[in-house]
Amino acid sequence: MPDPFDDPDNTNGVAPGNGDAAGLVAKGAPGDNAAPLSVSEISALLKRTVEDRFGFVRLRGELSGVKRAASGHLYCSLKDANARIDGVMWRGSTQRLAFHPEDGLEVIASGKLTTYPGRSSYQIVIERMEIAGEGALLALLEKTKARLEAEGLFAPQRKRALPYLPRVIGVVTSPTGAVIRDILHRLADRFPSHVLVWPVLVQGQGAAEQVATAVRGFSGMAPGGAIPRPDLVIVARGGGSIEDLWSFNEEVVVRAIAESTIPTISAVGHETDTTLADYAADRRAPTPTAAAEMAVPVRVELAALLDELALRQKRAIMRPVSLGRERLDARVRHLPRPEVLLASQVQKLDDLSERLRRGLADRTVRERERLQERVRHLSPAVLRARFDRAAHGLDSVRLTPALLTQRIATQREKLVALDRLAQQLHPDRPLQRGYVRVMDSSGKTLTDRAEAAERQALVLKFRDGTLDVTPVGKTPPRPASARAKPRSAESGEQPKLL
Repeated sequence: MPDPFDDPDNTNGVAPGNGDAAGLVAKGAPGDNAAPLSVSEISALLKRTVEDRFGFVRLRGELSGVKRAASGHLYCSLKDANARIDGVMWRGSTQRLAFHPEDGLEVIASGKLTTYPGRSSYQIVIERMEIAGEGALLALLEKTKARLEAEGLFAPQRKRALPYLPRVIGVVTSPTGAVIRDILHRLADRFPSHVLVWPVLVQGQGAAEQVATAVRGFSGMAPGGAIPRPDLVIVARGGGSIEDLWSFNEEVVVRAIAESTIPTISAVGHETDTTLADYAADRRAPTPTAAAEMAVPVRVELAALLDELALRQKRAIMRPVSLGRERLDARVRHLPRPEVLLASQVQKLDDLSERLRRGLADRTVRERERLQERVRHLSPAVLRARFDRAAHGLDSVRLTPALLTQRIATQREKLVALDRLAQQLHPDRPLQRGYVRVMDSSGKTLTDRAEAAERQALVLKFRDGTLDVTPVGKTPPRPASARAKPRSAESGEQPKLL
């Protein structure tokens, strides 16, 4: 068996300082009363040691591997150039965060160190997390701006024109600050309007969510509802540091403004303050007071403009009339006198009248001569000769009886056929089959219901006689002493034609 001292790496399984070889079953050394620790026990000891030694620490580092679990807990790592430590932030603490953690952001995390026995590693339980300085905050701002700009949320094509004269203006701001008073005062001076104020927090925890909810709430209002839907929305806040204005740099606010269906004006901070909400809004106002000036025109100036336009309209209407009158007068002066215009026509009329008189006289003479010529041809001798020629022609015509009898027979057949057709088409013929003929009191046959409803009395003719009836709702006529019925109508037979 090899000497353990000849094996400095203890590869032969012999415990250092113990000349006995290791056996299969663990045995306590002489004088050793310490029982072996379990893994869980040593993990608990390490956890207690670390937590006692590092009860509360503040770490500065760069976030890496940030992810949110479905439970709301936040898991991440803090790293610098040489080391890395895992971190966890429970849901209750994440709800108090004033920003959205993301990879690459330098932060200062405050909490306590502990161990996680499941992986035999140590980690920090973060209770509070802040951005490490204004430089890191500006870096986060630029990073968020670049990402949202790449999505097209700041594109000029998305910008909409503001309504010239909004009836209702929605304002998203704090109800207790000076901003809302400045806006209301400026609107009252320029053009009093109906203002809806959606009160929100403009700084601190939960401010971004409230502002986004207010903007989406205005967009979600239905037109014509109990509360009027704004035609314009102003998102306003007073001036402050970049940390005070950070709520308006949050992605949730920027997306809510970009998705708004109502034109928006961003009036956050003073003239030198710029937030991401300014880029997403349709217009940016340097101050809340300037936003009110952008929203509405000056009523006095508008009234003066309307008066000026009305005067210009009146002048424009009357100018063509005056110009037309001047042109008409000028043309009237160049027109010739009426008697000059009609002189040639009057002369022509006189000429035609004379020609007509002479023409009628000449034609009368010609027609009289023609008539006398024809009278000479109508002498008794001429008439007697024409009569003799006609008599001679009549004697030459031979009229045989067969021609007449054949013509009579043909006409008789046509008459018999017409009689049969008349019998079939007689209106009383269907009465033999159970039909009824509706007539009025004068004997006229009625074929329309509307025409029958207008009559005060009706006569129903059956196969064996007639029956007087009155439509419903009509006053029956006074009974007649006797109703004359044609003999052929009572019998229901069509008189013979032959």
